[in-house]
Amino acid sequence: MAVQGGAETNGEAPVETIVLTLSCPNTIGIVHAVTGFLVSHKCNISSSQQFDDEMTDRFFLRIQARCEKPITLSALQAAFKATAEAYDMEYTLVDAARPMNVLLMVSRFDHCLNDLLYRLRMGQLNINVPAIVSNWPDLKPIADAAGIPYIHIPVTKDTKPEAEAQLQKVIEDNDVELVVLARYMQVLSNEMTTKLAGKAINIHHSFLPGFKGAKPYHQAYDRGVKLVGATAHYVTADLDEGPIIEQQVFRVDHTHQPEDLVAAGRDAEAQALSRAVRWHSENRVMLNGHRTVVLQG
Repeated sequence: MAVQGGAETNGEAPVETIVLTLSCPNTIGIVHAVTGFLVSHKCNISSSQQFDDEMTDRFFLRIQARCEKPITLSALQAAFKATAEAYDMEYTLVDAARPMNVLLMVSRFDHCLNDLLYRLRMGQLNINVPAIVSNWPDLKPIADAAGIPYIHIPVTKDTKPEAEAQLQKVIEDNDVELVVLARYMQVLSNEMTTKLAGKAINIHHSFLPGFKGAKPYHQAYDRGVKLVGATAHYVTADLDEGPIIEQQVFRVDHTHQPEDLVAAGRDAEAQALSRAVRWHSENRVMLNGHRTVVLQG
């Protein structure tokens, strides 16, 4: 059983809105037990989504609720343990209002970074970005304009262990809960991907593995593709084969030049990545083996 969502502290303020997400072996009475627990603690359910995976016989549930009676998050977490243990649940119980600490990582392409920062500024993402890490100095002006520290960590084949040690320190120092590779063009080591399992999202063009290497959209143009797309997925040691969170596609035809495919691809990448970040930060995504369950509502 795994529990996330903060520890009990002295002087903790009452929580107003909570999000409870869980998965467990499917059996009778799960919803009744969970809703009964919330009712007993005067939590008024405002939204609920569930999924019963018949292939794995596993049940998934996400509930958002308002706390009508003052109670702390740690008190709710402690009280829920008995219910969770009774049904062998893996779950999170968090404060819905608290922004998730998200570290953005970039190289030299700026479209995904700009899109995420715009959505953050517009209030479309409930996240806090304590820093932006890059292996190049190029995008520092964007970070400066947003008032976010820009940490340049050069990476070469020989310095990768030292660079990843610096990255790990940034993650720990800033209590980072999610790492977003917003067109970060470096492969993380197996050790780092293991540490970030389920807590790192990458974006890539959906032509992989069909069009590997440089200029994938130009390769796609040469082959006359009809769809341009992008995939947001969790990072694993298997390059670009982690559990998929979201995909976006655009239809193209013979009139599109390579630069048109590049532009369409950038739009697809930005849209797919922003949705994946928003869903993860709202605790809507749960791992289901090599797949994901995204509970929207």
